[in-house]
Amino acid sequence: MSARVWAGRYLAVEVEGTWEYAVRARGIEAAVIVAIDEGHLLLVEQYRVPVGRRCLELPAGLIGDDGAGETIEAAAARELEEETGYRAARVERLGRFHSSPGMTSEAFTLVRATGLTRVGAGGGVDGEAITVHRVAVAALPAFVEAKRREGLAMDAKLLVVLGGALLGSGLI
Repeated sequence: MSARVWAGRYLAVEVEGTWEYAVRARGIEAAVIVAIDEGHLLLVEQYRVPVGRRCLELPAGLIGDDGAGETIEAAAARELEEETGYRAARVERLGRFHSSPGMTSEAFTLVRATGLTRVGAGGGVDGEAITVHRVAVAALPAFVEAKRREGLAMDAKLLVVLGGALLGSGLI
């Protein structure tokens, strides 16, 4: 049985035996979105305080952040539109994953969004200052490497879309 040793507004730290790990204070999970638009993948770039620099990521957001009872698909669609300015005709679940199970209990559900229509500029809400990138899937490894050379941090969830290239079998 774990014991909560510290809690803030959004995060808490729990201890179980010799393990110390972070949890979301309200138990909220996230949706991470693989948004595909006519052979292009939507990525977002934003400043992340914990790494002290801008980070390249898949669009994502909290489930239930807009109210209790929100479905994963509804949260993903809402976050995709807020962050990128694209609306999805279809959102399908691809599976639930844990982001860093040695350090946090945080989980996210990976979804694929297709049938995209541009309905706004994106950029996020409340001063998130998100930059949207629409990258040809074939150009993704080179784009990521160029952003890395610019000094951006890379979210580990990018491995989902880089996996094939890293294994030498082409992109998904």
